[in-house]
Amino acid sequence: MNKWERLSQSRSDGAPARTVTLGRPIQPQAPGHRTIYCNDRERNQIVVQSKGNSISTTKYNILTFLPKGLFEQFRRVANLYFLTISIISSTPISPVSPYTNVLPLSMVLFVSLVKEAWEDWKRFQNDKAINNSSVDMLQDQRWVTVPWKNLQVGDVVKVKQDGFFPADLLFLAGTNADGVCYVETANLDGETNLKIRKALEKTWDYVTPDKASEFKGEVQCEQPNNSLYTFTGNLIIDDQTLPLSPNQLLLRGCSLRNTEFIIGAVIFSGPETKVMMNSMNVPSKRSTLERKLDKLILTLFGVLFLMSLIGAFGSGIFLNSKYYFLGLHGPGLAAENNPNNRFVVGILNMFTLITLYSPIIPISLYVSVEMVKFIQSTQYINNDLHMFHVETNTPALARTSNLNEELGQVEYIFSDKTGTLTRNLMEFFKCSIGGEVYGTGVTEIEVGGAQRNGLKVDEVRKPANFTREKGFNFDDSRIMRGAWRNEPNPDMCKEFFRCLAICHTVLPEGEETPEKIRYQAASPDEAALVTAAKNFGFFFYRRTPTLIYVRESHVEKMGKVEDVPYEILNVLEFNSTRKRQSVVCRYPDGRLVLYCKGADTVIYERLASGNNDIRKTTREQLEQFGAAGLRTLCLAYRDISSDTYENWNEKFIQAKSSLRDRERKLDEVAELIEKDLVLIGCTAIEDKLQEGVPSCIETLSRAGIKIWVLTGDKMETAINIAYACRLINNDMKQFIISSETDDIREVETRGDQVEIARYMRDAVKNQLKKCHDEAQHCFHPLSGQKVALVIDGKCLMYALDPSLRVMLLNLSLKCSSVVCCRVSPLQKAQVTSLVKKGARKITLSIGDGANDVSMIQAAHVGVGISGLEGMQAVMASDFAIAQFRFLTDLLLVHGRWSYLRICKVVMYFFYKNLTFTLTQFWYTFHTGFSGQRFYDDWFQSLYNVIFTALPVIAVGLFEKDVSASLSKRFPELYMEGIRNTYFNRRVVVTWALFSLYQSLVVYNFVATSSSNSVDSSGKMFGLWDVSTMAFNCIVVTVNLRILLMCDTITRWHHISIGGSILAWLIFILLYSGVYTPKGIYSVFYVLISTVYFYVMLLLVPIVALLGDFLYQGIQRWFFPYNYQIIQETHGHEPDQSSAGLLQIRNQLTPDEARSFQVAQLPRETSKHTGFAFDSPGFESFFGEKAGVFAPQKAWDVARRASMLRPKPKTPRRD
Repeated sequence: MNKWERLSQSRSDGAPARTVTLGRPIQPQAPGHRTIYCNDRERNQIVVQSKGNSISTTKYNILTFLPKGLFEQFRRVANLYFLTISIISSTPISPVSPYTNVLPLSMVLFVSLVKEAWEDWKRFQNDKAINNSSVDMLQDQRWVTVPWKNLQVGDVVKVKQDGFFPADLLFLAGTNADGVCYVETANLDGETNLKIRKALEKTWDYVTPDKASEFKGEVQCEQPNNSLYTFTGNLIIDDQTLPLSPNQLLLRGCSLRNTEFIIGAVIFSGPETKVMMNSMNVPSKRSTLERKLDKLILTLFGVLFLMSLIGAFGSGIFLNSKYYFLGLHGPGLAAENNPNNRFVVGILNMFTLITLYSPIIPISLYVSVEMVKFIQSTQYINNDLHMFHVETNTPALARTSNLNEELGQVEYIFSDKTGTLTRNLMEFFKCSIGGEVYGTGVTEIEVGGAQRNGLKVDEVRKPANFTREKGFNFDDSRIMRGAWRNEPNPDMCKEFFRCLAICHTVLPEGEETPEKIRYQAASPDEAALVTAAKNFGFFFYRRTPTLIYVRESHVEKMGKVEDVPYEILNVLEFNSTRKRQSVVCRYPDGRLVLYCKGADTVIYERLASGNNDIRKTTREQLEQFGAAGLRTLCLAYRDISSDTYENWNEKFIQAKSSLRDRERKLDEVAELIEKDLVLIGCTAIEDKLQEGVPSCIETLSRAGIKIWVLTGDKMETAINIAYACRLINNDMKQFIISSETDDIREVETRGDQVEIARYMRDAVKNQLKKCHDEAQHCFHPLSGQKVALVIDGKCLMYALDPSLRVMLLNLSLKCSSVVCCRVSPLQKAQVTSLVKKGARKITLSIGDGANDVSMIQAAHVGVGISGLEGMQAVMASDFAIAQFRFLTDLLLVHGRWSYLRICKVVMYFFYKNLTFTLTQFWYTFHTGFSGQRFYDDWFQSLYNVIFTALPVIAVGLFEKDVSASLSKRFPELYMEGIRNTYFNRRVVVTWALFSLYQSLVVYNFVATSSSNSVDSSGKMFGLWDVSTMAFNCIVVTVNLRILLMCDTITRWHHISIGGSILAWLIFILLYSGVYTPKGIYSVFYVLISTVYFYVMLLLVPIVALLGDFLYQGIQRWFFPYNYQIIQETHGHEPDQSSAGLLQIRNQLTPDEARSFQVAQLPRETSKHTGFAFDSPGFESFFGEKAGVFAPQKAWDVARRASMLRPKPKTPRRD
């Protein structure tokens, strides 16, 4: 971890969001533009009015901590309730001491505020470390080391290799002769691929302090905004205006690589930098059970109000002047005792009773639940070896503990395809050149399809000398090793290979030999295509800002190798709107060529007329590749005349220099030259399924979970992936709603957008209605056929219209599987929100890329895959895993156990506090509803905090109905969570009835028997004798009751229960031995000297718990839950989970074991969405403390001040 991660974590506070956040929108730019004068501080301070480069991410300061912190705490309804009770208890009408309520509330508030202060202190230390980082700044023609916080807009700085950029810089010059530098953006977007940045040729000379001090350029640029990938500006220098683009911008948070140093000018500083403006908060998520807990608290408050109302009516009726011995007469009679004003008596007594019955709502509930959840996350989920991926050294990571139990109630999973279901390890597999298909391999999906049809596919035998390179899984002797020269169309093959070798943004690294070179690509697809070109004999080995060098083999004649430089004149970059990438290059002989690659839909729209046979043949081959689950791209080219290029290039430069709508203008200019293309062919890349995906999906389906796949791939690819994953099978009724129909294509060719929209809406509506009617028939009891829905993004756009949304939802909910293809990131979030809000079902989204962030945030639970597409999905998620198959353990084991444990914790709190309060309520009937307290104040204060606190923690940590292996072996057990079996009205009413019964038993047994009992001196028992005896029975009963509700009893249960009862006995022995005016003095010593005490201690808990025992016995024998059946049938089997854990441990090599230990070292987690600051940089310090060797990182020292020293942890599954 480095300091940038601390910065991201420090901004993790925010108010809960009421609406689904689909990602932070790009902020509109402020009117006008910003003018910056480089090397002119005084002028910038007047004109720019920048905020400086110091950052602050703290939530409080010395003055605001207490008021703001208390405000945050009292936003919780429970804390506000107890504050009200504490205030009432301080008035004369309160029957209890103020300390009874003030002390527990103060403890809770103190712990919470200390936690807030500690977290804010860490944020302050992080800010201080970052602000005091040093950088070289130009002053008086020399480099002076200054802290980052002293930088201002316009300053010229020098950043050395591996250093971080202190602000958003305009790249002026560097040590590389070609004016380029290499930037790593891992702290920004998680991508480890190096990005190339190029300085303007006009500024290349400003390397030395003398030359840099001469730089007096004027920068006119956009106002600060949070768009990371756009920048519009001009540099005015020597009366010349030069356009600026993102290629000249070095963003704060990125680091310099493979360059000795660079010189840059500060454009945006501190809070105005793009990375800081993107440091947004994740939408606050609360679990469904927590929201239901709020309803239970409100119900308890209703019960409290009802009990107080009964007491108020009773006091008004009971109070009468005839009870002269109570002193209810005379001039000094208080209002609450005046029988002549019964209404006032009732109102005042009601407040008295509210205070008296306040323990019915437990103040320690939230603290206990949060503690249990935190330990579940950090000790169980994070340390589970069954979810540790050895190949990538990645453990599971619970980034929040708020949603543990939500994992046990998920009914719908929304999954991305690429990198989530598949490996995102792209391999060049097949291709089509001039209408001829090359490549002999068979994909996993083709094998799976053949097996479904009962056919056997023989594996293609590879030659003995066949070696497989990463990214290249292709073999066809017709075009390998120069054999393409003998093909019918060798010129087209040559154009195909050159397009692969030239049309890209890949950076080569390492030695310029085919065996040792490494390609840094923005995506695995690009790396696979360049690797393919190398294997075909067109080896791309060097790049400069204007040239690409390709070592071509067998072009002129067999065996001849020639290094050819291609001048790159223009790059028309890929984006999600264009769906294509083009380069304009000049051959050494002067030939001008545009190479273009992109999606088949956009390439076919721009082809020149003619060659219909090749176009038709290639389209059919594209469909075949898609049916085999391959990712396809079309390749095309165009020869350009010099005049045509010069005219177009002028327009391109104008568009590139524009300060407004630059992106739109560039797209419009690109359309002018990306036309009349000649189709070369297409590529087919295989992205294999992750290990265990089919079996995982099958298991989750048996658990009652419905899985939807939301992907941007073509329909054929998505369907075949769904077949390979066992998401769809031939037994299912399949509904396909597609925009690729002849009728729709015919309407689209007319070009009338209004007509297209109207026709598409009507067509989608008719298809939805037809599918819905057929689905109703499939759900007929005689049919029982499962249904699958496949819909593409264009149809989905109209189906999500408010007028059709309900119909789409009703149809989708009837389907076992849904596949949405060609969908945008926004549509992914909209579909997730549709089910979450429309159906009110618990949803989980899982993805691995930046395009999945909005979907992850929209679901109840977001899971990020630590994949090859960066860390944005992980940093926006609630839980992170390395492989899709780990969902089985995450949901069926940890999720189900967490749900079961939290339900039991909440219900036990409800039970024990209701039981305690009801005994006080029964006593009220014997006191004329006067509000006389039954228990001593300290009994009431410590009941939840000490005497019943530990056993419920043990339940929350160690309870499990069946083992982990049985949970996965019988996934149907998971349905109990989906149906909310353990936390519904029936369960609440059942516990309430037992509380009612046990409180009656305790109170009546103790009160009735005490009327005929005497102590050793012959005196009758008084109030404090009876109440102490009753409290003694309550403590023993509720602690023993926990054993009846547990399916697993460990030594910790015995220790916590015995310790709680022992704590009560020690307390009462000490407390009653201290003289107090309350009357409790020596009471317990008198009780333990009588037989009455021991008879009650034995008899009351037995009778009180007898009802629970009989109920559970009858329920288990005649109305068993599914897990109880599994317990009976498989209870004799040993727990395989621990055995499996030991087996995995034994299988780890020493290097793998060290990798796991390093992976478990403490890391700070960020709650940021989109733009992550996550790298394992602080491992060396903690590794040293844990006895594990981890290499030292440069930024370790700066972080030690703000980190705790952890104890070594042993990974385990509970």
